[in-house]
Amino acid sequence: MRVVIVTESFPPDVNGVAHCALQTARHLVRRGHTPLVIAPAVADPAADADAPCAVVRVPSLPLPGYPQVRVALPSRRVAAAIAAHRADLVHLAGPFVLGVRGMTAAARLGIPAVAVYQTDLAGYARTYVGTGEGAAWRRLRAVHGAADRTLAPSSAAARDLEAHGIGRVRLWGRGVDTVRFHPERRDPALRRELAPDGELLVGYVGRLAPEKRVDLLAGACALPGVRVVVVGDGPSAPALRAALPGARFLGRRTGPDLARIFASLDVFAHTGPYETFCQTVQEAMASGVPVVAPAAGGPLDLVDHGRTGLLVPPDDPDALREAVAALAAAPETRAAYGPAGRAAVEGRTWEALGDELIGHYLEVLRERTAVAA
Repeated sequence: MRVVIVTESFPPDVNGVAHCALQTARHLVRRGHTPLVIAPAVADPAADADAPCAVVRVPSLPLPGYPQVRVALPSRRVAAAIAAHRADLVHLAGPFVLGVRGMTAAARLGIPAVAVYQTDLAGYARTYVGTGEGAAWRRLRAVHGAADRTLAPSSAAARDLEAHGIGRVRLWGRGVDTVRFHPERRDPALRRELAPDGELLVGYVGRLAPEKRVDLLAGACALPGVRVVVVGDGPSAPALRAALPGARFLGRRTGPDLARIFASLDVFAHTGPYETFCQTVQEAMASGVPVVAPAAGGPLDLVDHGRTGLLVPPDDPDALREAVAALAAAPETRAAYGPAGRAAVEGRTWEALGDELIGHYLEVLRERTAVAA
């Protein structure tokens, strides 16, 4: 198949949309298909040197107040690239700005499209502007409603889409690198550096932005014998350094370094209530680390409460602190949750999820053929 992946974000960006688009392109190449990626332009001209396939960059601007996020500008390159690639199918990754143009081009060219829902844009609208949820859902309905199939990453996301009038929804989760993220990466030297007095290490990994609610970890910072570790960067970093006294901020980490940090934690705490999937929870589980996460969105599918971790009410700092304190006081529980979490995700490799995605593509192509006949 010749597939065009139109994505709102792509490496060197570090976020769920970029990572999933990269893994999709890699898997298509491994399976003998021919992908092309269309993504917003980034500052680094050499950014695509290691990309698994050709990448067409569309002019973009940094989001005001959040320069790590770039928004594509209107461009004829999208339609031209899809046509030039002679695409059999268009994959829209987290469509909202660039994806809308991709959907329009696919429809005009008569090419089937699969839209992958990845970002709770309505939740972000609430967080950043206090309004605009209705407008966000109208835009999402426009693009997903025109797609042949929408793939939701979790049961909660699928319910949200259907409740807002979006049909043809199927589940498609996310893979995890179970070789890179592994309990064997636990590093005693790193633990001594981060917790010189043998403290329990509680970690957060992800963007430092308002919607992630990392400030909820303040209560955990105050627990005796607990050291909070924060990995990531973003516009909230300065405020969080003040709000989380005693926490260690490690900045952005990737690759083997990130895997080593994950495996060296005693508890992984995710705080954001707007996750459609939550890849970092899955990476923590693959690393054999017990998880505390909000009982909302993607974590509802990932965390088996009382077996692989604890689910707490979203936006509740007391509940989060109490869950961390309970795990801190129960080493035998942590010792049980970690291996159970690892076992739960061992079959969720990117290879398995990539093959599942190709299955969705083939079904959509067959449906189009049947309608045309």
